[in-house]
Amino acid sequence: MPVTDKTDFQRLGQEVVTTELAEISALQTRIDDNFSRACELLLSCKGRIVVTGMGKSGHIGGKIAATLASTGSPAFFVHPGEASHGDLGMITKSDIVIALSNSGNTAEISTIIPILKRFGVPLISMTGDKNSTLAQAADINLDVSVSKEACPHDLAPTSSTTVALVMGDALAVALLQARGFTPEDFALSHPGGSLGKRLLLHVSDIMHKGDRIPKVNNNASVSEALLEMSNKGLGMTAIVDADNTVLGIYTDGDLRRSLDSNIDVHNTAISEVMTKNCRTTSANELAASIVKIMDDSSINGFLVTDEDDKLIGAFNMHDILRAGIV
Repeated sequence: MPVTDKTDFQRLGQEVVTTELAEISALQTRIDDNFSRACELLLSCKGRIVVTGMGKSGHIGGKIAATLASTGSPAFFVHPGEASHGDLGMITKSDIVIALSNSGNTAEISTIIPILKRFGVPLISMTGDKNSTLAQAADINLDVSVSKEACPHDLAPTSSTTVALVMGDALAVALLQARGFTPEDFALSHPGGSLGKRLLLHVSDIMHKGDRIPKVNNNASVSEALLEMSNKGLGMTAIVDADNTVLGIYTDGDLRRSLDSNIDVHNTAISEVMTKNCRTTSANELAASIVKIMDDSSINGFLVTDEDDKLIGAFNMHDILRAGIV
């Protein structure tokens, strides 16, 4: 009879979580010597880690390969059905294969085992049956068996795929730490993501340069500074001396304060109303590190200087946002 009560839906969902948590917990005892041997073998791999699996195991294998690749262990996924029709050519003698099969008797994987053996390619299996064809043929078998699927009929791959995924994550993270893989290394594999941008983008990558830098001489009038601010569109302008050394900054906020003081914008020198000793940054600074300073100090824009305090760039919060750093 169909379930219609929302309480029943919640109960059924909770039962799935409870079942899968129990199977993951049981997996802890199987992070054993075989796991250590598998890590050592993978760490010594001179080629690529090739992950394969059929059906739901294939989906999990694809994710494991992606996780390995993004955490410092070059890896890719090969479909076992395609492997026996040409894709085995993607595997070299320098590679290591990780094969996933809950039953351990998947026909498509069994077909390619003799070829892997002939090539001398090391094979790590992740199976739910240590006596299966795949487990017996593997150099190392990782036990990912479960006592019960979360499916009420104990049929649909649920607990078994979750446990296999966790075992794959365990391998990837163990290898990550063994390699000394850093957040910066991770960012290099994810340049398009927010983490990559936070760890890779420097001020030099986002700042305005050359003629796009808003700046006026210290003898300029406030009106001349306002015209420069309007033309460059950063909501600020640098004030520099004849040698391009930064003397101060004038911002939209300074303008509001100037107007409150009823100054004559045409006859007042910008040097009289500018903010002196303004904060600057270097081009080599991580752009993300400047964001906190801008937030904490309510600063909307920054001037960029070299080691001699010469003006070389400028940027504002809009540049930060466009770069996708926040």
